[in-house]
Amino acid sequence: MERQDKDLAFMLQYENIAWFEDGKVRILDRRCYPRTVSFVTCEHYGEVAQAITDMVTQSAGPYTAAAMGMALAAHECRDRSEAEQRAFLASAADCISTARPTTAKRMRQICKTMTDAAEAAWASGANVAEAIKARAIEANNSRYSKIAKMAVYLVEQIPAGGTVMTQCFAETIVGMMLKEAKAQGKTFRLFCPETRPYFQGARLTATVCYEMGFDVTVITDNMPAFVMQREHVDVFTSAADAICMDGHVINKVGTFQIAIAAKYMGIPYFVTGAPDLVHPTAKDVKIEMRDPDFVLQAMGVKTARDGVKGYYPAFDVTPPELVSGVVTDQGIFCPYDLWRYAKTGSTGEYEVVV
Repeated sequence: MERQDKDLAFMLQYENIAWFEDGKVRILDRRCYPRTVSFVTCEHYGEVAQAITDMVTQSAGPYTAAAMGMALAAHECRDRSEAEQRAFLASAADCISTARPTTAKRMRQICKTMTDAAEAAWASGANVAEAIKARAIEANNSRYSKIAKMAVYLVEQIPAGGTVMTQCFAETIVGMMLKEAKAQGKTFRLFCPETRPYFQGARLTATVCYEMGFDVTVITDNMPAFVMQREHVDVFTSAADAICMDGHVINKVGTFQIAIAAKYMGIPYFVTGAPDLVHPTAKDVKIEMRDPDFVLQAMGVKTARDGVKGYYPAFDVTPPELVSGVVTDQGIFCPYDLWRYAKTGSTGEYEVVV
């Protein structure tokens, strides 16, 4: 199998996202990367779920961590009867898939794929944990391959020598977009809003762009409109934690306001990812509310006086009228016509055909 993470930045390599080996799962701690390169080691699937909850890994990272966490669960129960193993994996899948509420339905898809791999291993007498790990790598390869197709369509929308604004850390599509741009001989510069309170744009997106040889500039979260106006931004793009079938986009909080500014200034907003059949409308998505005290600090340094309250929704909802197109592995779709994507036969971003 040819690895689809070839030539991508350090943190997009499979082993550097989350990796099961020797009865443990090792997860790159994105809360401190790139200033510190360290890994959180999990010896129980519950620790993997907790790492996801605690934002040790973010963006698409939790999906890899979830799959590797299922391999760890299989390792933990390896000496039990098949019936007991099956029950143990079901409990693990429930724990891991609900680690963060907004992405629970996608997580269940991942865990279901891993339990399918376990069933096949039981039937053939193979090592269940290793079978799940192999399926996890296969799932990553499948997803990276689909995102590589999205990158082709997205890069076509970016003028040579142009300017792109991102939001948060769009994980694989960032790397694939830059890899595809290189293949096309196309260069452009990028502006990355910092994405408080975890600063994923400043720490993660900008690092990937820099490592892959592109001109990248970090801006604070209150600068996008000014930068669009003064720096002649050509395209605003983001990934999504959910793309509802009614065209609403659920993504890191702040996406909505940048999309408003882009619309006002006539700048197209392209969201990348496959529409989620499990989310017919935005009403089906639970917006995660995180610890409000976390917005009262910056990278561990208290910024507000004691007694002041915080407010921390992790995501917001961008309506379809602000979305120029949904960039999928099957082409670019109008946000009002996403059911047409379902008719293409594509299995979506997180399903693996075996």
